[in-house]
Amino acid sequence: MRRTYKRRMLAAIAVAALAVMLAGCSDEAGTGKVYTTAEGEEKAMQEGVAAATPDNLPALMMAREAEAIYAQLSPEFKQMVSLTDLKTGLDQGLAAVQELAPVSKLALNGHDMRMWSDPGHKVVVRGIFDENGLIVSLVLNNLPIIDASSSQPTEQTYALPFQEDWFVFWGGDNVMVNYHYEYEDQRYAYDFFIVKDGYTYAGDRARNESYHAFGQPLLAPADGVVVSVVDDIADNVPVGAMNEQQPLGNAVVIDHGGEYSIVAHLQEGSPTVQAGDKVSKGQVIGLAGNSGNSSEPHLHFQVSDGVEIFRSRSLDIQWEDDLRPVQGDTVSGK
Repeated sequence: MRRTYKRRMLAAIAVAALAVMLAGCSDEAGTGKVYTTAEGEEKAMQEGVAAATPDNLPALMMAREAEAIYAQLSPEFKQMVSLTDLKTGLDQGLAAVQELAPVSKLALNGHDMRMWSDPGHKVVVRGIFDENGLIVSLVLNNLPIIDASSSQPTEQTYALPFQEDWFVFWGGDNVMVNYHYEYEDQRYAYDFFIVKDGYTYAGDRARNESYHAFGQPLLAPADGVVVSVVDDIADNVPVGAMNEQQPLGNAVVIDHGGEYSIVAHLQEGSPTVQAGDKVSKGQVIGLAGNSGNSSEPHLHFQVSDGVEIFRSRSLDIQWEDDLRPVQGDTVSGK
């Protein structure tokens, strides 16, 4: 179960990680022409070259215009996938798909992330464009069939575990908007960031202190007793190597009467509580950090039916005020 978390957590902060990738144009592929969205489609039309944009990418995929799509890939992406690979992927992945409809749209850290799915939600496509209009990520996946009949809501309600405004990057009750959902031990988990003016950071993105979430107080979501605290794991350098051996990083686990809240990726040395301490809702328990399997400061939060996250079942959180946060929402703590 831990291995699953480590693998999937990589996707949780993909947009932030992609912010450091170099962008540019290349004439390596197919048509020999690459046009960014900033240059517009007019030049592309004049020279008979389709320009892949966030708005027309689904149509190009359905028409199997692999050359036009490949021409818009970033140089780094082209090193990972060939034109033949792209053609094969489109043919096989979309063989039974008649239409791709938009699912979500996120603009973050200079990137434009879009998701599309077929009407039956059997296939999902995720594309990420950089600030120059180049495609830096394109993923086509078959959606897993999930039996959520055994899912269980929490018995008590919980407050948001922070103050101020936080952005929901992953959250919701399907795999398309919440990558955790596929796995029973993380199904209703959330990843929260702080976003200002479209960015999670300001200044040098290689410093934790540049990120708006770093050092922000995190709170007990309800009254309870602390059962586990980890506080000695070093914070990672942003967008650098992640700590896959200790995926949760510094974390506080609180027993709320058989339901256990998990606040993870805390700043090293910041937890203010110890195992056995009684805590009250709204009490500061630590600071947001970048420890564990994390590439930038953010908060992973969930409620489980056991102390061990990877051996327990994630519970559907019943938030105060009937809140139901989903990807793209900004929620405000009290």
